[in-house]
Amino acid sequence: MADELDWQLCRSFLAVLDEGSLSGAARALGLTQPTIGRHIEALEQALATPLFVRSPQGLVPTEAALEIRPHAEAMRAAAASLRRAISGAEGGARGTVRLTASEVVGAEVLPPMLARLRERHPGISLELVLSNRTQDLLKRESDIAIRMIRPTQSALLSRKVGVTTLGLHAHRDYLARHGTPRSLDELDGHVLIGFDKESPSIQTLRAMGFQMGREAFALRTDSDLAQLALIRAGAGIGVCQVGVARREETLVHVLPEDFVYSLDLWVVMHENLQTSERMRLVYDHLATELKAYALTSRR
Repeated sequence: MADELDWQLCRSFLAVLDEGSLSGAARALGLTQPTIGRHIEALEQALATPLFVRSPQGLVPTEAALEIRPHAEAMRAAAASLRRAISGAEGGARGTVRLTASEVVGAEVLPPMLARLRERHPGISLELVLSNRTQDLLKRESDIAIRMIRPTQSALLSRKVGVTTLGLHAHRDYLARHGTPRSLDELDGHVLIGFDKESPSIQTLRAMGFQMGREAFALRTDSDLAQLALIRAGAGIGVCQVGVARREETLVHVLPEDFVYSLDLWVVMHENLQTSERMRLVYDHLATELKAYALTSRR
């Protein structure tokens, strides 16, 4: 049965899962709704099990659909990796490289670095994924990753390029209205910006002694970019990378001696990719640029 499965069927299956309807999947893939419907029927026949049930809210995946989803996503990642490999088949500084980084690093730190990379190597196309989820390089979900924790898989090529310091920051207008706290105890009288649900990065900070829980924050969001936007808007005091905040004169580093957490910066890729010239060029470029950024992130 596995030999009979067509990737196009699995592609349509994932689109229906993501969009919740045949029409949404058709728009996402640029196909017709009847074509998507035929793909789902063919896949159900090949697997001998229903994958969706209709409801007023749209198509609801069955337990079987949820069980096979990770396998279909692995097929999608493999297909994307194959396309990237083919894009650089001629060798040299040509082809596509897929990068993943956290929200703040991807949106605030990498863009000027990638602009300089493109100026030097216009034949390299870049795909940038912003996610605080650690994407699996072993499954080729991405080619190169910027991470804040040391990778443990032996098949990964990892380079520590420095550390980034996290500190409390606030807009100077907020501090002019509410005063500047002189100790951690005085934070109780301020509007604090922070997380809603604990992420792996928060758990890492917990191991380093970070004590604040969600109840301490008057403004909660699990988007690091939203937290940064709230700090910039003068809504309160929140955590930000020192290197990012130093670019803006309006942001003030609060309690720099009392609230200090440092995270390692790693550039990582699968060891099998190091023979690709374009992968090595991007990997080395990011390592050099992030090393320079890390120097600006010291307190």
